[in-house]
Amino acid sequence: MKRTMAFLACTTLAAGLMAGICQAEEAKTWVVATDTVFKPFEYTNENNEFVGIDVDIMAAVAEDQGFEYELQSLGWDAGAAAVEAGQADALIAGATIKQERIDSGWIFSDGYYNATQTFVVSEDSEIASFADLEGQNVAVKNGTAGADFANSLKDEYGFTVTTFEDSPTMYQDVLLGNSAACVEDTPIMQASITEGGLALKIPAGMESEGAPYGFAIMDEANQELMDMFNAGLANIIENGTYEEIITKYLGADAAAEAVASLTTAEGSAEAETEAVTE
Repeated sequence: MKRTMAFLACTTLAAGLMAGICQAEEAKTWVVATDTVFKPFEYTNENNEFVGIDVDIMAAVAEDQGFEYELQSLGWDAGAAAVEAGQADALIAGATIKQERIDSGWIFSDGYYNATQTFVVSEDSEIASFADLEGQNVAVKNGTAGADFANSLKDEYGFTVTTFEDSPTMYQDVLLGNSAACVEDTPIMQASITEGGLALKIPAGMESEGAPYGFAIMDEANQELMDMFNAGLANIIENGTYEEIITKYLGADAAAEAVASLTTAEGSAEAETEAVTE
């Protein structure tokens, strides 16, 4: 009898240990793709560290929600393609939430930063309005809201568009005089000009209405990750971590504005929901 009880105890202990091991092995590490150079949202600093707003937000959300992830710096096109092909679970790369992407299968989180897109010209350029671009060329980055903005105006104002795969090459095309302007997300351009010393400027009044950035998945099977991201984002906004991250890269004024815009957007969404349900 004692041997039987001992055997059962050992069997139960072994089963428990095996269950613990299996549970540990089943803990998923999510693969999140991102861009390579989209300062200040993702870039490599002087210490060869990959940093940025998106990088810090992802880390803060994962810590808040207690999940593991691997951030892969692939570039915009390659990152989106990896998620679409199932080689990565999600994308965080300053991806503007827009209907065309939703229609093509992108599933977005709540917005985590509201940004406009702006035309940018060389610092000695006399271009001050869309009309001044007639007969000239504008550089854009493939598949971005900036490209959509430029393409929506090109026929009306008579300019052509050339597409590039990354922001630095697009900027260089303007600096070399091959394009009269480029179109970039405003906070990215402001940071690049200030910190990178680029001989570019942002003309007043040549920006879009703006839209929020979102974390994105393309497979409903990854909804668990999306739910954790949304929950973590709400928590880091509430506890002040989000504002600290934006302050670190864009300053206190921009951080306060970013928090206010997200709060306003959330309030508007809740009001619309209430209106529909009443």
